[in-house]
Amino acid sequence: MAFHGKTIWLVGASEGLGLALAKQLAAEGAQLILSARSEDRLHEIAKNLPNARALPLDVSDLSSIQHAYAQIKHLDGVIYNAGAYEPMSAQNWNTKSALNMVEVNLSGALRVIGCVLPDFLAQERGDITLIGSLSGYRGLPKAIGYGASKSALISLAETLRHDLKGTGVGVRLINPGFIRTRLTDKNTFKMPMLMEPEQAAQKICAALLRKRFRTDFPAPFSWAIRLYGLLPDGIVYRGK
Repeated sequence: MAFHGKTIWLVGASEGLGLALAKQLAAEGAQLILSARSEDRLHEIAKNLPNARALPLDVSDLSSIQHAYAQIKHLDGVIYNAGAYEPMSAQNWNTKSALNMVEVNLSGALRVIGCVLPDFLAQERGDITLIGSLSGYRGLPKAIGYGASKSALISLAETLRHDLKGTGVGVRLINPGFIRTRLTDKNTFKMPMLMEPEQAAQKICAALLRKRFRTDFPAPFSWAIRLYGLLPDGIVYRGK
């Protein structure tokens, strides 16, 4: 998806990776529609970027998304980057937090796609990009809620890729590793190959220019995660 002159709806644009991605896309000439819950923050960001407008919404509220989408007159692509994260082990279970992660990371994507997909199909063009996570490839410690939601998001993207073949609607799945944001600041463990948001945004923009379905980064950390996902249960859960 070339950026210059294209209208891109970036959902989850107010902080961290989303903000860095908005700046990168704007610099590449995209016409941006920026969405998140923080209305004041969005307007401040849009004011400082060329060809950007703020469109506040709550991804956990279908009517909020529908109301926002009704205000979009033309759209070439949507990037779903909204995310919620709380490190959580089974011993420290918090149902409210777990459900919130599923609401934002997975259900919000279903709501947004449900709005844009009928129009994309009708016009036989459009681009859907889902920002997943390497943590979605296999169950990991202390990832209750987050890992499950990202695993489901990966499955959603794979299904969309199958179903939309030949329709003119493109689907991409981008799975980053650890990115330094207010979310990962909650982690107390060492995060291998931790990236700055600007680095990750550059990787994502490069992926958006290709037709490849799946992009995992950074290498070789992504290779290690994928290999871990292929290991037999007898090795992964040995002694547990």
